[in-house]
Amino acid sequence: MAKSNIIIIGAGIMGQGLAEAIAGCGHDVILIDKTTKLAERGIKGIRESIDHEIERWGLTQSDKRAILARVHPSSDLSQAEEAEIVLEAIPDDLSMKKKLFGQLDSLCNQNALLITNTSTLSISEIAAATKRPEKVIGMHFLNPVTKIPLVEFVKGLKTDDDTFKKAVEFAELLDKQYITVNEYPGFVTTRIIVPMLNEAMHILMEGVATAKDIDKAMKLGFGFNVGPLTLADMMGLDVVMLWMENLLSELVEHKYNPCPILRKLVRSGHLGVKTGKGFFVYDSEGNKIDENHANHVKIM
Repeated sequence: MAKSNIIIIGAGIMGQGLAEAIAGCGHDVILIDKTTKLAERGIKGIRESIDHEIERWGLTQSDKRAILARVHPSSDLSQAEEAEIVLEAIPDDLSMKKKLFGQLDSLCNQNALLITNTSTLSISEIAAATKRPEKVIGMHFLNPVTKIPLVEFVKGLKTDDDTFKKAVEFAELLDKQYITVNEYPGFVTTRIIVPMLNEAMHILMEGVATAKDIDKAMKLGFGFNVGPLTLADMMGLDVVMLWMENLLSELVEHKYNPCPILRKLVRSGHLGVKTGKGFFVYDSEGNKIDENHANHVKIM
């Protein structure tokens, strides 16, 4: 059985990115999910991510072999017992996260750094599921983890200085810059980006402009590398809607109420890049198909 002092729980897109980033810095990591099959699917996602970088001359075949050799899939949560760093990257569901942290509290050694990668939820509420809330901290990484140099540190009400110091050392290990955020729903990045994405969707729904032109306006007009509708597709429309619903529940402000067009797409299973359809259409490699042939989203 593989051993590592760094454990990631959740082999979805974020867990894959974290595992790739950690392994890319030369450290072994165990990637845990509910089943070994799900964890191995996470490894497949990492392999595909690296292949894209190889095509762009960003990585080599040698890099690929080295990174994949350092990521070990597993479904055995008990491997967290000896870990120094445990990073949770499961969906942003408060009850799921609290249940997991309760389990980690009984498994992990008392000096372990317990990190939640939530985008919108209360660190204090998650930490309250443990008997050591002072050892729990939020580190909100942005996707793709391997490319975005920022992480938001979010202290819970009881997070202590030693835990914060360990989190800073972990961020430095990954060559990330950080900002420190007072606990509040949505923190900084999610709270700012969500209303913008929602407004772009409303503009599309109201027929003001096409999806292609909305993205073009924000890229050329404000220097965005990616337009808002493409960005939503990349994030996963189900994830974006979950963020909106969490913020709407916490802050009760209409600007966080998911646009009907977003709800329709999610209900239809059109979740963006990962399903091949969202506001645009994508090939099996995740590349956008000619925007003139993009999915024409209609609300009626």
